[in-house]
Amino acid sequence: MMMNNKLKYMKFIKQINRLFIPVLASLWLGSCTDNYLEQPALGALSEDVIANKDGVDKLLIGAYAALDGASVGGGAWESSPDNWIYGTVAGGEASKGSFGGDQPAIDQIVKFISNPSNGFYNNKWRAAYEGISRTNNTLKLLALATDISEEDGKNLAAQARFLRGHYYFELKKMFNMVPWIDETTEDPKQPNNVDIWPNIEADFQFAFDNLPATQDDFGRANKWAAAAYLGKSYLYQKKFMEAKTIFTEVINSGVNPGGVKYALIDRFSDNFDAAVENNSETVFDIQMVANDGTSSIANSNQGGMLNFPYNSPFRCCGFYQPSQDLVNSYKTDPVTGLPDLTSYNQNAVKSDMGITSDDPFTPYTGTLDPRLDWTVGRRGVPYHDWGKHPGAAWVREQTYGGPYAPKKNIYWQATQDIYSDQSSWAPGTALNVRVIRFADVLLMAAEAEAHAGSLDVALGYVNKVRQRAANPDGFLKEYIDDNDPMAGFKETSTAANYTISDYTMADFGSKEMALDRIYFERKLELAMEGHRFFDLVRWGIAEQTLNAYFDYQGAITTDVRGGKFIPGKSEYYPIPQAQIDLSVGADGQPTLTQNPGY
Repeated sequence: MMMNNKLKYMKFIKQINRLFIPVLASLWLGSCTDNYLEQPALGALSEDVIANKDGVDKLLIGAYAALDGASVGGGAWESSPDNWIYGTVAGGEASKGSFGGDQPAIDQIVKFISNPSNGFYNNKWRAAYEGISRTNNTLKLLALATDISEEDGKNLAAQARFLRGHYYFELKKMFNMVPWIDETTEDPKQPNNVDIWPNIEADFQFAFDNLPATQDDFGRANKWAAAAYLGKSYLYQKKFMEAKTIFTEVINSGVNPGGVKYALIDRFSDNFDAAVENNSETVFDIQMVANDGTSSIANSNQGGMLNFPYNSPFRCCGFYQPSQDLVNSYKTDPVTGLPDLTSYNQNAVKSDMGITSDDPFTPYTGTLDPRLDWTVGRRGVPYHDWGKHPGAAWVREQTYGGPYAPKKNIYWQATQDIYSDQSSWAPGTALNVRVIRFADVLLMAAEAEAHAGSLDVALGYVNKVRQRAANPDGFLKEYIDDNDPMAGFKETSTAANYTISDYTMADFGSKEMALDRIYFERKLELAMEGHRFFDLVRWGIAEQTLNAYFDYQGAITTDVRGGKFIPGKSEYYPIPQAQIDLSVGADGQPTLTQNPGY
């Protein structure tokens, strides 16, 4: 989608946020009082004024606007939609970063020693239920409108139910047992004693059956995004045959909201460049925009505002530092071009840990997967077009968070005036949040195929992802002149020793062998995108993987020392104590039950 269309769409969201979100607010489950739940919002427009196509669509856009998670107060990072805390840092791909005294509640979360009173959990919960409230309000108003055709009504309802499915999916993978509240619910104090997977499936199935293949606005969900999300829901429930069937349909027939057939884009790095997003790899993105005229970064990835190198051109704040464990995962065998799935932490990739930026340093010369240097900023390697990463000068406290910097979230110097937003004390960006991209679909499909016994099909999907990574046109290049990064790239010089190859059928000789490689490929392809912790849990390998991570990484950095994953408890985060307190009924007893172990 062209930038001006994206800007127009996001300005529209901002306008609708101001005007229409107070309407029908009675189902909000936040830090509200019972009195607020029972009374209409002051100054809100009445149902009879907006019970029409225009009013319903405006409420629906408000439901989209809640995707950024920034509408419930607190630090926007607490409810960031990319789950950088709950999915990536808690999954061992990154340290919290900065230093120990900055946002210490995150340390408790990632070491699995936090309690239900940690306010981060409450804000994540509130953000999801805010989105659910907005979808429910849209559906309630839609039922009252009389000027909407059957076709338009199905489209609007299906979009609302897609969004509701997304919000509940977030809650399900975070907290497991959560209360289901829909447009028919009268009392929001519902118990969390029923598994909501069937309801999530029903929402995505309805969306798949009723959404069009294309939408006028790229940011709106289409039928194929719903199909992919339905497949993901099946996968989380281990319904592998159902997942296999629908992923096959998505891969063979799916198109993005603009009507472009799903395909991997040529360059891996283009997935993380705002100038070329909304492309053939886009299944569902949360749309972001910079410099939207609001003098804020509310629509500019506010949830990631902490996650830039410290004391750098980005100003703030030194969080979200990739782990040594993640960096080591990108080593490849110089002959086969394949990763070492079990012993990758032996002979670690060389870092500048303990070395000042004034001291000489030569980067690692061994063979590497080229995706490393589009995922991790490391000393002596070009940091997009900002020159080579200087190391310690851009790190707040190496001994605490390590020597590395995030990279998938970083805007380019050449286009910073368009795609960065400097309206706050930390930057915003126009980089979309990628909820599902096509590489993710291929790897989820590979997983389903492996469980179904179709190992050759699984191999083909994984190798498609690896072949894109192996495209030399997409390798990070050295700059002609470090003092003038705008001068361009040396076409004949790559930034590191990149070697990556396909797997063979022998590597996929059994279901177990195939799954091991698929799991590792997800780590390499989707690192720093919020998936890792939730993947480890659903695969049943979180205990062994994360406790090994704590042992290894804890010997390098102080931040994760004392961390321990406890099976039967740590798979899910605690139900926020604030929500249990709010759920107390007339009998003095809460309707919400705490998760085991808390």
